[in-house]
Amino acid sequence: MARLLLSISPCLGLVHLIASSVPVDPTKGFVSLPLNQSNFDVQRPYDVPEDQRYSFRHGVHKLWVYSSDKRHAPTSRTKPRTEIRISGYDYSSGVWQFEGSAYVPHGTSGVCIMQVFGASPHATTAALVVYNGTLSYYTNTVLLENIYDRWFKVNVIHDANASTAKVYIDYQLKAVAPGRGEATHYFKCGVYAQRYPSYYMESRWKGIKVLKMSDLDLFFYNQVDLVVTTFVITTESTTIKV
Repeated sequence: MARLLLSISPCLGLVHLIASSVPVDPTKGFVSLPLNQSNFDVQRPYDVPEDQRYSFRHGVHKLWVYSSDKRHAPTSRTKPRTEIRISGYDYSSGVWQFEGSAYVPHGTSGVCIMQVFGASPHATTAALVVYNGTLSYYTNTVLLENIYDRWFKVNVIHDANASTAKVYIDYQLKAVAPGRGEATHYFKCGVYAQRYPSYYMESRWKGIKVLKMSDLDLFFYNQVDLVVTTFVITTESTTIKV
């Protein structure tokens, strides 16, 4: 088994990862926190009812938006979105994790489907973006190809103390990136239009969880050998607005 070779350049925002890739359980050492519908704040175009852009049936959250839609607030200068903003678990320290299974139908493109919100001077610490059936970390690091019309597991770990973000797809560690500044953070998922969006954008989510690492496990977490796929990540070239 290859060991992870990791070096971080804070000035360039680069992470170099060299290793093989095997399935792991990213939730080990984390505690799942209570969640219900009251924690899911749906942000949608301000001029349409919620049920015209969001549904929750049989355990599946379906979120959709059109590129011609209005913004989520009259005063906002951002692009159209329908997103779940997870409330009740904002944080500025500790090690936190988002987990969920995602589904993106064929044709959805130019869209952010998940964010770790909060950074400085940026708006986000992490963002998963879809273009033409490929899931990327921002727009410069491919995480998974051929994602259309199938479910895939997403786990994003944000260590606010160490200022790092880790992305797991289908139980494989795909990317590790430096943080993007101290802030109050929270998780979001859904559809948020980016550059060159498709006219119709949709994502579905099930099994959404928020997890937090206990202080007892934090030391051991920082000592674990990680096994990943090779990537070089630059995080400074793309900004997700809010």
